[in-house]
Amino acid sequence: MPDMSASASLAMTHLATLAKEVDEDKVTPGVLGFIVFAAMALAVWALMKSMSKHMGKVDFKESPNGEASGEETADSPSGKTSPAKG
Repeated sequence: MPDMSASASLAMTHLATLAKEVDEDKVTPGVLGFIVFAAMALAVWALMKSMSKHMGKVDFKESPNGEASGEETADSPSGKTSPAKG
């Protein structure tokens, strides 16, 4: 590698010595696998929390008889729905 910093070189040296101690017949995900899995779990948790917050803001009003097609509702006097704004 052309411009490798001293810390990267030191890290590669330590990783290379650790790699010699690993049994060639046994492969495990190790710490890096755990960190990736934990980061993905944290991201999913954050997305679900955000989705829950946004779903709480939704104001859904169902018509009294369950059908709004062809009938007039309080929101739209002509029975037609207006396009969404925003």
